[in-house]
Amino acid sequence: MHQLMTEKILAGKTGIVFGVANKRSIAWAIAKAWAMAGARLIFNYQGERLKENVEELVSEFRGQTSLFPCDVSSDDEVKKFFEQVHGQTEIVDLMLHSVAFAPKEALEGDFISTTREAFRTAHDISAYSLVVLAREVAALMRNGGSIVAMTYYGAEKVVPHYNVMGVAKASLEATMRYLAYDLGPKRIRVNCISAGPVNTLAARGISGFSSMLKHYQERAPLKRSCDPAELGQTGLFLASDGAAAITGQVIYVDGGYQIMGM
Repeated sequence: MHQLMTEKILAGKTGIVFGVANKRSIAWAIAKAWAMAGARLIFNYQGERLKENVEELVSEFRGQTSLFPCDVSSDDEVKKFFEQVHGQTEIVDLMLHSVAFAPKEALEGDFISTTREAFRTAHDISAYSLVVLAREVAALMRNGGSIVAMTYYGAEKVVPHYNVMGVAKASLEATMRYLAYDLGPKRIRVNCISAGPVNTLAARGISGFSSMLKHYQERAPLKRSCDPAELGQTGLFLASDGAAAITGQVIYVDGGYQIMGM
């Protein structure tokens, strides 16, 4: 893995990164791995509040990056974002989708209490956004490419309090498979990384998160979940030629937790 990290295996590639919020973001870990491997990156930010955070982080890359606003729930903003991308480059090789949202109250209490609006919002932002972003980026992936989305085990098994987000992630995983089928003839691969619990700002919004981490330490074969740098390396592998025949897959980076029955 260390060798992967140090080689410039993405030299000459251009990637788009959706979903960096702060330095603890999984998206940031993958972006760093892509940048260290030689990729030139273009980032989105949502709203002025997050712009400063993202600007400060990407300044690490010393002018090798661009940054444009994009709220993925707005078709107009997505279209404008990709117009700005097209102004910078005619070819895109990589895209990371690390975008998910559900109203806070929907991540507390029971799933059965989910409102229609919370359900709609969670699916729109967490799953449909992959469709609209893939459609736009595919037009720029003229040499083929790799699209990576972030998911979680709550998509396939019940994780208390994950609620509508688990259902939206299940939708995301199915979306990924259908996109992999549609885009395969264009040599565009679409995969998901299913990360074990990581101490991000988003994760802290989930009720009972610390007990979830402890559960992984007790039950996972490796006696732990994963750390952001490891997710970065998996993102790098999926972006590389080493994964040239892998598409439509969910790759679990979770200390092996997913294989356990008890």
